[in-house]
Amino acid sequence: MRGLRAQAVAARIGEIAPQTARFADQWPTGQDVEILPPVRHVLAEIGVSYLFSEDAPTLLPYASQLFLAREVLVRPSRWVWPHWIPTPARRFRTRQQVAFTDALRPIVRRRRSSGRLGDDMLGQMLRPSPHYGLLPEEAILDTLPGITVATFETPSRAAGWILLHLARHPQAADRVAAEAASLPADPAATTSTHLGSLQYTQALVSEVLRLYPPSWLLTRHAPRQTQLADYTIDAGSTVLVCPYTAHRDAREYSEPDQFQPERWLDESDSPARTGVFLAFGTGPHGCEGAAMAMAMLTLLTAQTARCYHLSEPPGPDPSYQVTTLEGLATVGLRLRATLRG
Repeated sequence: MRGLRAQAVAARIGEIAPQTARFADQWPTGQDVEILPPVRHVLAEIGVSYLFSEDAPTLLPYASQLFLAREVLVRPSRWVWPHWIPTPARRFRTRQQVAFTDALRPIVRRRRSSGRLGDDMLGQMLRPSPHYGLLPEEAILDTLPGITVATFETPSRAAGWILLHLARHPQAADRVAAEAASLPADPAATTSTHLGSLQYTQALVSEVLRLYPPSWLLTRHAPRQTQLADYTIDAGSTVLVCPYTAHRDAREYSEPDQFQPERWLDESDSPARTGVFLAFGTGPHGCEGAAMAMAMLTLLTAQTARCYHLSEPPGPDPSYQVTTLEGLATVGLRLRATLRG
C-alpha cells in the first residue's frame, strides 16, 4: 500500500516522533511499572493517527476494543470449537468489528462527499489506484480494521523485548542514549535524516527482533508443487516457517544466541539478507508496515534511552507467552526507570 511504503513513512517522521517522546516524558520514575500496557497505548495512538489523522480520536477507542477482542479470541481454552460455532469470544470480536466499521463508515462518506480526502493512509485508499481504480467503500471498510490493529499489535510485543534489553545491557543503552542526543529538542522537527543517523539504535532494534521475533511462526500456502532443498512440497500444502529458530541458525549468524547489535553495522556481513532475516517476513508477502514499525520502534527506543536508565525489579525473569496470531510476548514485564544524570 502506498501509504505504508518507506518513502511515505519517511515523509511523516515528524508526526511519529512527538508521541514517542511523550511516552518517555510520561514514564513514572522510581517505581516498577508494568510496561506493555502504556507501550501498546502510545503505539496505538501513533498507528491510528498515521492512518486517520484528524479522525484518529474518534476511532482510537474502537481500535483498542478490537485489539482486546482479538486477544480474548486466542486465550487458552479447555475446548476447541469448530470455526462455525458462535462462541462468546467470537461474538465479542464480531461486535467490535461491526462497531469499528460503523464508526469508520461516516468518515469515509464525509471525506468522499467533501472532496477533502486527506493525506493520511485513509486518504491514499480513497484516491483512485492506477491498477484497481476507485476502491469500493466496502473494500476499504473490510481492509482497515485489520491494518489498524496491526500497526500497534506486533510492534507492542517487539517494544517489550527491546526495553527489556535496554535494562539488561546498560552499555548498549548508553550507546543508544549518546546517539539519541543528536535528535532535535522539538520532536516535531525530527526528519528521516535524523532517523537515519540512529544507526546503532536501529541495529539494536534489529538484533532484538532477530532474537525474539514478535511473530515467531509464519504460514505460507503452496499454490503448486514446489521443490525446497531435498523436500517436495505438494500443491495446496501449508508451509510453516519459524523465524525464531531460523534466526538462531549458526550457518547464517555467528554466535546466534548472543545479543550483538554490532553485527548489523558490518555491511560486508550484515544479516539483513533476503530470506535470512524474517522478522517482517520476506518476499511479496512480507509485512507492508515494516518501515513504519521500524520507525516507531527506533524512535521509541532512542527517546527512552535518552531519558532513562532502565532496570528490572528483583524476581523471576519475564516468561514467554504466545498471543494473537502466534505472537511472542513477555508476560507481566515490569521495569523501573531512573533519570539519566
